[in-house]
Amino acid sequence: MFSKSRINEPGSKPADADKPKASDSVPAKPSMDFTPTAPKGKVAASILSADLTVVGNLRTSGDIQVEGTVEGDIRAHLLTVGETATIRGEIVADDIVVNGRVIGRVRGLKVRLTSTAKVEGDIIHKTIAIESGAHFEGSVQRQDDPLATGRPAVPQARLAPPPAAGEEP
Repeated sequence: MFSKSRINEPGSKPADADKPKASDSVPAKPSMDFTPTAPKGKVAASILSADLTVVGNLRTSGDIQVEGTVEGDIRAHLLTVGETATIRGEIVADDIVVNGRVIGRVRGLKVRLTSTAKVEGDIIHKTIAIESGAHFEGSVQRQDDPLATGRPAVPQARLAPPPAAGEEP
């Protein structure tokens, strides 16, 4: 029923061993049979690794997970601030989970500060959850649509140039 192949016997070579293979001289073409891992319409989150520093604003309609440093504003659908992350700027998202450090305003429909969160800035939210152990310094304001609000208007008195030397204001 079973028989031993001559290929495994010492001193014998298969008949095709002396012929050069096409793959030895010509690199193989990449396969065009790529199947995306995420279903259509569902995009995986973008991850900014811990050793990455971004200077500038980030904007996406998808999800972002930040583990590194961002110096700028972030706008996303779901934003996860990792434990090793530091964000200096305003963050705006439908859902925000803060595990790391945020220095700036936070605006989101659902905002969650975990026990490892450190936030220095105001939070404008529809719903908020702050776990025991989270550090927060700033004000909290509930709004029905926190994403629609812009930055508060600067009073006109602050925009006027300072009086020249010797003049009265």
